[in-house]
Amino acid sequence: MAEPVLRVERAFKRFGGLLAVDNASLAVEAGRITALIGPNGAGKTTLFSIISGFLPPSEGRIFHRGADITGMPPHLVARRGIVRTFQIVQPFAGLTVHENIAIGAHLSRRSRAKALEAAAEVASTVGLGDLLGRPAASLTVAGRKRLEVARALAAEPELLLLDEVLAGLNPAEIAAMVPIIRGIADSGVTILMTEHVMQAVMSLAGHVFVLAEGRIIAEGAPRVVVGDPRVVEAYLGHGAAARLSAAGGVHV
Repeated sequence: MAEPVLRVERAFKRFGGLLAVDNASLAVEAGRITALIGPNGAGKTTLFSIISGFLPPSEGRIFHRGADITGMPPHLVARRGIVRTFQIVQPFAGLTVHENIAIGAHLSRRSRAKALEAAAEVASTVGLGDLLGRPAASLTVAGRKRLEVARALAAEPELLLLDEVLAGLNPAEIAAMVPIIRGIADSGVTILMTEHVMQAVMSLAGHVFVLAEGRIIAEGAPRVVVGDPRVVEAYLGHGAAARLSAAGGVHV
């Protein structure tokens, strides 16, 4: 079996007396979308921060294509090809959309001209091609979410960590964002996403891990996971699980 793009082995993260991540292990296979779901406070963003180098684990190891990257600083993790978005979107308000995206492109391009050229291409991919000259501060919430994805994508990731990029969007905005995420995956970028919009997870993800109270309590195909009694009890509730199961092959 091929080495996964990402492997997390028995990760723990303690903040004083709080155990935010508790013996969590997962693997992300290349070329597909994997989802990490769970209730608020489950430890999903903390685990993302450990993977991307923003937080060191208290215990455990992180591997990228078999290489141990545990505790590696974020800029070196990004240079290896693991790039993340942030749940709370904070663009550089004084810069244009074009300049914000180019910041990500500078990770692999020293030339400003080449970074701006790459940024323009990425902007078109996420539907911001007509807004390059606008101040980032003028974007809607949906526009800022796209900008966050674009800035990460401009860094040319092999593995893209999407932290609730659909949060705060209305149904029409979610429906417009889902094909963008799918298109990124179709271009060859492996995606690990955290998300609460379960219909989108069902539509996008090939494999799902469920985190609750810092522990992985279930994993598998989306339609198997939503029927798992542990997931229903800890996260979905019976009503939501029934609706998702009844949705069958419905796509967002």
